[in-house]
Amino acid sequence: MQRSALIRGAVSAAVLAAVLHVGARRTGPLPPLGDFLDPLRGVWAVAGSAELAEREAVSLPGLEAPVEVIFDDRGVPHIFASTAEDAARALGHVVARDRLFQMEFRWRTAAGRMTELVGEDALDFDRYVRGLGLAWSAEREFAALDPNSPAAREIAAYAEGVNAWIDGLSPQDVPLEYRLLGARPSRWEPVYSVYLLKLMGWDLTYAVTTDLRRLRLQALVGKEAAAALAPVNSPIQQPIQPNGERRPRFDFAPIPPPGEPDRVAMRRADALQAALGPLVDSRAPEAEPATFGSNNWAVAPERTAGGQALLAGDPHLALTLPAIWYEVHLVIPGELDVYGVTIPSVPYVVIGFNRDVAWSFTNTGADVIDYYEEELDDSQQPSRHRVDDQWRPLEARVEEYRGHGGRLLATDTLRFTHRGPLITHHDRSLSMRWTVLEGAGETIGLRRAARARSVEEWLAAMEVYTAPAQNMILADRTGTIAIRSTGSFPLHPDGSGLEVRDGRMSASDWAGFWPVARYPFAIAPQQGYLASANQQPIDPRDDPTYLGADWPSPWRAIRINALLMADSTVTPDAMRRYQTEPGNARADLFLPFFLDAVRRQAAGEGSEGPAREAAELLAAWDRRYTKDNERAVLFEYAMSELANRTWDELLGSAEEGGRARRVYTPSSAVLASLIHQPESVWWDDRRTGDVVEDRDAILLASLEAALERVQDRYGEPDGGGWRWDKIRHANIYHLLELPALSALGLPVQGGPGNLNPSSGRGAYGASWRMVVELGPQVSAWSIYPGGQSGHPLSSRYVDRIDKWVAGELDPVLFPRAPSDLDDSRVASVLELEPER
Repeated sequence: MQRSALIRGAVSAAVLAAVLHVGARRTGPLPPLGDFLDPLRGVWAVAGSAELAEREAVSLPGLEAPVEVIFDDRGVPHIFASTAEDAARALGHVVARDRLFQMEFRWRTAAGRMTELVGEDALDFDRYVRGLGLAWSAEREFAALDPNSPAAREIAAYAEGVNAWIDGLSPQDVPLEYRLLGARPSRWEPVYSVYLLKLMGWDLTYAVTTDLRRLRLQALVGKEAAAALAPVNSPIQQPIQPNGERRPRFDFAPIPPPGEPDRVAMRRADALQAALGPLVDSRAPEAEPATFGSNNWAVAPERTAGGQALLAGDPHLALTLPAIWYEVHLVIPGELDVYGVTIPSVPYVVIGFNRDVAWSFTNTGADVIDYYEEELDDSQQPSRHRVDDQWRPLEARVEEYRGHGGRLLATDTLRFTHRGPLITHHDRSLSMRWTVLEGAGETIGLRRAARARSVEEWLAAMEVYTAPAQNMILADRTGTIAIRSTGSFPLHPDGSGLEVRDGRMSASDWAGFWPVARYPFAIAPQQGYLASANQQPIDPRDDPTYLGADWPSPWRAIRINALLMADSTVTPDAMRRYQTEPGNARADLFLPFFLDAVRRQAAGEGSEGPAREAAELLAAWDRRYTKDNERAVLFEYAMSELANRTWDELLGSAEEGGRARRVYTPSSAVLASLIHQPESVWWDDRRTGDVVEDRDAILLASLEAALERVQDRYGEPDGGGWRWDKIRHANIYHLLELPALSALGLPVQGGPGNLNPSSGRGAYGASWRMVVELGPQVSAWSIYPGGQSGHPLSSRYVDRIDKWVAGELDPVLFPRAPSDLDDSRVASVLELEPER
């Protein structure tokens, strides 16, 4: 289950009550109505704090020397400080001013303390999150950090800056969301910065039902067929680490027919589901899950028009208002000059550039979680678990859940083995080992990387980085480009991470981690460019060691590699265009099979039916997902029908009063393999009685059904209802899902498999786009969906969305000193002075 969906479910009821209930008495999270509507202190008062003052001076406790903060006309603060700790204090102060509610909402999400903010409706969610161990892990990691280390001092200084803003809040400065919930901002603790890093790890690496779905698949069709339908290695190889092949390699192999049901796998799946209990996403995977993803690429000087290295960053995450990122420039003369985006809550630039190096990330998607079935000394109140015939102690942690006003709602006792959290449900006990809970080097790595002077220095700085594993792309002013998949990659004892392990044996534990020297990696490649799009990082022919499974189909990787290979004079503007380029490798592969099936039918028995009409409509399509195209919708419906009709063997038992759902949906890369096997038994739709279908029959039936569905929903082909911008949209929801504070129904260019993927609810997309040219003077362009301010009435709340939708980027201002900023580009000046 996607984390954003869980959060939405947790708070929606509470927020609805807060917004819709009318009365003078507190009910749940609603503030008394008289206070809420008070013209001086109520909701109307927030309008007075929506905009930045032209010039302002503030005393900041703990500050060692004056700090000048200049906000440019895009709302970006350029922070000029004398020390790293002062820069962190200033950053905490300005981020809190712009994003205070977001900061509190997200640390409470990671800590499982939402009930204190939104009420008892969030109790199940809080229990879920605390059971994952995020706060437990963050607190251990923070406690282990040397308090005198630069990272610890800067995290503490950041907290001082946040609390200085909170302490100085006037009634009109309290963000609207607190007023809606009848709450007040809480003080900021330094450990919350680590909470937020854990939250990102959760969002990027936690897939609790993957193993369960694979077991359900094996139970249904047998081990051999399941291994082919859910392969460890992608059947289409265009890896991140170049393999010497300029084009994708199709490792298609015959897919074995469905086998007999695997009773052992079925029992194991039932046991795993019982143990995981509320952690399981019960929604069936009706479509390929990996319909969104991130991209990054770099081009060496010999393939650019300007003879300078170019880098593009394009991480895709949940779309929210306020945005996930906050854009900032930090300057400490002689020590630091870094620009980019930070997560509101941490004192470091995560993605960006300095005067010498630029970098960006995509998610690696490695398998970094294992489950262990544990034997406990007591099923009700365990204190020990057995390993190698010896009892080991469990760590116990009492969790209290409180609501408004500190009212105690519930108490739990969580337990942890040496591996991690213990999950007990229906008398089944599993422990979970997860690299995100063992991270320790993220803050240190990010701090060092911002000061690197070359690709090599940057890579060395990030060797301490553990989780979430990322594909880190780099370029520097000398023209060097590089990429490395970086993080803790477990060495599983049996060479696979696909099994629930026997926790009674220490031999089941990880044998360690991949050494840095073995990470998927490339530097100064002969081809002159590098790219990642969440595809399998390394060709299994180069290194067959298990890194993960269920890799996203590499359509985006295929497309960007094709674009970069075809262009030997890449410009910064070309890099920008590629980020929303509408070409689609998935459509390029599948559409000809649909059209050829109709041609073969016409050459044989002839055809004048709906399949031929659909084929004629699609034949005129250029396979580009532009906003004004009127055929992509038909192709997408045809692909949906193709999956539904092909994978009928994967339907589980019908739910009571409902329809049967697939236990697993193979990737479109696996479907591409099958489509090259026209006589495979998988093409036969077993629901059609005595008819035995082949590939062409299913393709034709899919076209017919798709045309009927599209016409029923959107009208005739030339009626204007098939335009892509009327069908697929981005939806950027406010954190509390309030429509009036959200940006909904935004038409975007792109679709499933595109570099700018758009699918489903439209709640995921490009969270930050950046292009950097590393010449004698570094030039950069950027955008993200939203604005710098979290204040809904601010001109900086959604001011970037129109350009984001259009695929445009803003030129970035990157001054070395305050005097380098032209007065016409300065929106506000904040002078921070040491407290006297």
